[in-house]
Amino acid sequence: MKIINMLTNIDRRIIYLILAAAVILPLVFPSVERVRVMPPVQKLYNAIDQIPEDKALIIDFDYDPQTQPELEPMGFALLRHAFKRRIKVLVLSLYVQPLGLAKKALTQVIKEFNEKATTYNDSIIYGRDYVFLGWQPPPLVPILGMGESITRVYKTDYYGNKTDTLPLMKKIKNYNDVGMLVSLAGSAIPKTWVAYAQNRFGVQIGAGVTAVSAADFYPYLQTGQFSGLMVGMKGGAEYEELVERRLGLKARRRASEALPSLTYAHLIMIIFITIGNIGYFIKRRSK
Repeated sequence: MKIINMLTNIDRRIIYLILAAAVILPLVFPSVERVRVMPPVQKLYNAIDQIPEDKALIIDFDYDPQTQPELEPMGFALLRHAFKRRIKVLVLSLYVQPLGLAKKALTQVIKEFNEKATTYNDSIIYGRDYVFLGWQPPPLVPILGMGESITRVYKTDYYGNKTDTLPLMKKIKNYNDVGMLVSLAGSAIPKTWVAYAQNRFGVQIGAGVTAVSAADFYPYLQTGQFSGLMVGMKGGAEYEELVERRLGLKARRRASEALPSLTYAHLIMIIFITIGNIGYFIKRRSK
C-alpha cells in the first residue's frame, strides 16, 4: 500500500522533469526512427512520381515559424524527390512571411545536389530546373490568374528576373502545364487551392498540414480532391522514408529525428496516467 501511495502522490515537478528529459535528450542526441508509410503519404509520393516530363510541380510554402518544425521537413523531402527525378519545380508563397523559409529550403536542398554534381547537366540550375516565383497579393489573384498565364501574374520572380525570359517559364505557361500542386500550410489554404484551382482548372492538389488540423483535411482526401496528404511530423517522416528507400537519397531526416521525442513523451504520459488510475481504483476498493 505504501508503494501505491508513493506512486499516486509523485511530485508534479518530478513528472515535468522526466517529461522534459524525454523530449530534450532525443533532440540533443538525434537518431532516425523508422516508420511505416501509410496510404495518404504513399498516394502523394506516387502522384508526384508520375508527373510527366513536360509538366511541372508547384510547391506552395505557406508555413510560418510557429508551424515550421512540422512542415519544413515536408518541404525538404518534396524538393529532394522532385530534383532527384528531374521534375521541374515552381516555388511560391501566398503570403509574404514564408518567403524566407521557402528560400532556406531551396538553398539547402540545391546545395546538397550541386555539391555531388559532376557536370552542368547533373546540377540544379535556376531558370532551367526550378523557378522561385515569390509572392503576389492577394491570394486569389495568383490562384486564379495562373489558370490563364503564370508569367502574367508573376511578371518578375523572387530575385527580380523577368519570368518570361526564363527558359523554364517559356514551357510552363499555365495550369495546363502543371502536373501537381502541393500546399504546405498551417492554415486552411489547401482548401482554397481545391476550391479555385482544382474545381475550376482541374489541377491535382496535394497537401502537407499540421497534426492538430488533420481532421479538417481528411474528408478532402476521402473524396479524391486531395491526391495525397502528409500530416504532422509523422507525415514528414513517412515521406522522408520513401525518398530514402525508393530513391536511395540519403540526407538529414529532420522529421524522423524528431519522432523519438514525441514517442517517448507520449509513452511517459500514458505510463503516469495508467499509474494514477490504478492507484485510484486500488484506494477506492480498499476503502
